[in-house]
Formats: sequence, structure tokens, C-alpha cells
Amino acid sequence: MATFIAMRISLEPIGEIADDTNINPSWGRLYRMVAILAALYILMIILPVVLVFTVPQPPYSGGAEVLQYIGSNKPLYMIEFVSFVGLALPAMVVFLALYVAFRHLDKAYAALGALIGIASEIAAIAYNSSPPSLNGGLLHLSDQYMAAATDAQRASLATAAESLMAVSNTTVNAIGIMTALGILFISLPMLRGESSRGIAYLGIATGIVGILAEPLRELIGFGYLAYGLLLPVWFAAVGWKLYRLGSSRLQSRIEERPEVGTGRRNEGG
Repeated sequence: MATFIAMRISLEPIGEIADDTNINPSWGRLYRMVAILAALYILMIILPVVLVFTVPQPPYSGGAEVLQYIGSNKPLYMIEFVSFVGLALPAMVVFLALYVAFRHLDKAYAALGALIGIASEIAAIAYNSSPPSLNGGLLHLSDQYMAAATDAQRASLATAAESLMAVSNTTVNAIGIMTALGILFISLPMLRGESSRGIAYLGIATGIVGILAEPLRELIGFGYLAYGLLLPVWFAAVGWKLYRLGSSRLQSRIEERPEVGTGRRNEGG
């Protein structure tokens, strides 16, 4: 699929290059806000990734072991859970802002990319889980497990935990593929922009790598880090681009605003 999309992109004419700064000034505040959210997204990726390589992680199997781990490392577990699952919130706003900013270059691809991207992030929040063994339900089960008085109670809770872990640690994540596809499509309109083509190629590369990496995560192992590194780089690039768009529109409005009283005195003269 990714190869087919790449061939279509290479064969399809880019069309006339347009001014990618020709945007409605009223959206400037959104663009500047998105720059902050993009930085937050990057932080929410970097922090848990650092923790993955520096502190013990939740087990991938064994309900009792995971519940005991959470009971002993709850602050650490919550940081990773909130970071990996919560990053869907700023990502949704980024996709929305990219649609608003670049829809005048290609409405079809901009709408398709924003729709798929936002839908994937909504699904990620509803999914409420992520590898390794990160799931909101496990927090509740861990509290019950630590307070259980009998072995039968603990065994029952451990079985329930294993069911949630099977969902969290699934190797083929359709949501991740949708996110990569959204990045790919939302990047295509930027090919027609005067100053955004570099970001467009970065987004296309990120999307194609993500589409290939997500279903092969189990097989490629550390090779998945290539996509994991491209994601924050892409968000940083689009965040900076939107910040510059928002700042340029704000500066233009300030320069165009007449001085107080000047207009009336000129009319009277």
C-alpha cells in the first residue's frame, strides 16, 4: 500500500506553486497555540522513551507480575501511561490546524489527511492503552490486587489483568497505521506551497515509514525507532511552520492597524 501511494505521489503532477502564507489572519492564534501543543507532543514522546531505556518497564506477560509492578511503581507507570496515551490530544489540534492552514492548496488531500489523523487520535484515546502493558484499567486492578485479602481474589484480578494486557500489547496497531496515513495525506498539499515543500517531503517520508513500521513492529525490533524519531521531528517542523505563519499574520495586522486618532483626523482634514 505504501509503495502504491509513493508511486502515485511521484507520478501525480504537483501543479502550480502557490503562496502558502495566504491564510486568514483570524487563525493566527490557533497556529501559535499549535506550536506550543507540538512542543508538548514532543515532550510527551521523549519523556517516556527516556524512561523506557533508564528504568525497569512493566512486564509484557503475567497479570500478577504487572499488577505488582504497578503497585510498586505507580508514579512511574502513570507518567508513561499519560504520556503515551495523552499525546493524542495535542496531535488532534495539530491535524486540525494543518487542515485550516493548507486547505487552500489542495482541499481534498487536506480534508482526507485531517479526517484520518483526527479519527486515529480519537480512537487512540478510546483505546486507552499502549505497549508496554499500559492501560487505565490496570491501574484500578492494581489497587484492588494490593488490597486483596485472599489468593483467590488475587488470582481473579490477575486473570482480568492478562485480558487487558492482551489488548495493550497487540503487535499490529491499526490506530498507528491510521496516524501515519493521516500524516502522509496532510503533507501532500504542502508540496504546492512556496515555503513548505521541505516539510511536505518530511511528512511523506514519515507517513510511508510509519505505514510500513506499524504492522512490522514485532519483526523489526529497534528498527521501529526510525519511525519513532521521525514523528517528533515532523511535529517539531510543522509546529515551527505554523508558529511562523501565526506570527507573520499577527505582525501584518499590527503594521496595517492605523494609529489611534489618525483616521479621524485625516477624514476631518
